[in-house]
Amino acid sequence: MQGPEKMRFTKDHEWVAVEGDIATVGITAYAAEQLGDVVFVEVPEVGKTVKQGDGLAVVESVKAASDVYAPVSGEVVEANAALGDAPETVNAVPEAGGWFAKLKLSNPSEVEALMDRDAYEAFLSTL
Repeated sequence: MQGPEKMRFTKDHEWVAVEGDIATVGITAYAAEQLGDVVFVEVPEVGKTVKQGDGLAVVESVKAASDVYAPVSGEVVEANAALGDAPETVNAVPEAGGWFAKLKLSNPSEVEALMDRDAYEAFLSTL
C-alpha cells in the first residue's frame, strides 16, 4: 500500500489507497473512534461488483451497526477475512490492517474526485 499521502477520503469517513488498478478500502481513524469497540465485521464477497456509494461492508460496534460505502466503483478482488476473527483490528489499525476489501477499479477517475488527507482533515474540523 502506498504512503498516507496517497490515500483519498470520503465525507462518510471511508478511505481508499490505490496501487495500480487496485483500490484498498477501509474506514478512517475518526470513523473507528466514533464507532467505539468494533465487535463484528461483514466483508463483501469476492466477485461482488459495486458502484461508488453502494454498501460494501457492515461494521457493528458496541454502539451501532454501520454500513461502509464503496468510495469508488469496481469489483471485489480480495476481502479481509481476518476481520471475521479479529474485528477489533478495525479499531487498532483502521488505516492499515483494518481494511475491508480490495477493488479492481472500474472508473479510476473517481479516485481523483475524493479528498486528499489535508482536505479531509479540514472537513473533520467542521464537524
